[in-house]
Amino acid sequence: MSGMTEVSSLTGRLLVATPALADPNFDRAVVLLLDHDEEGSLGVVLNRPTPVDVGDILEGWADLAGEPGVVFQGGPVSLDSALGVAVIPGDANGESAPLGWRRVHGAIGLVDLEAPPELLASAVGSLRIFAGYAGWGPGQLEDELVEGAWYVVESEPGDVSSPSPERLWREVLRRQRNELAMVATYPDDPSLN
Repeated sequence: MSGMTEVSSLTGRLLVATPALADPNFDRAVVLLLDHDEEGSLGVVLNRPTPVDVGDILEGWADLAGEPGVVFQGGPVSLDSALGVAVIPGDANGESAPLGWRRVHGAIGLVDLEAPPELLASAVGSLRIFAGYAGWGPGQLEDELVEGAWYVVESEPGDVSSPSPERLWREVLRRQRNELAMVATYPDDPSLN
């Protein structure tokens, strides 16, 4: 049972790729874990904007999407599917949570993109649309953590809507209150150091 508590506690946290992670899909990636349990893990990469405008694929949601108003590549799995992640400021507990939104962690939740955008328009603080997601089978993420592929840190609602996603990896590391803050200075290409 204690393993269950430990496993479920990663939902809502960020996985920050270590410089040692060799998978090009996750080079300097910041992944928000939307679900993590004994059956596996699912998350979205927060710092991979594409050149595709939200309005080009989900016209009704374009006005709610934060800057930059583009679709983000959420990960290498199911690139033809879309996920909406929104921050609902204030207290959206229980009955006051807007229709079409399901809490993941704190103020962060998943949006039902089949619902009319008007249902959420007044409540949404920020919205990001992701094409695809990052997925791990049972125990796979835990193995990667043991191998040192990811740093696990707390998320902040502003991470979802960072207006400068290309700087998110360094910004998330820089705000840590331990030796991880130093990793933010790691050069893009260590051989040039």
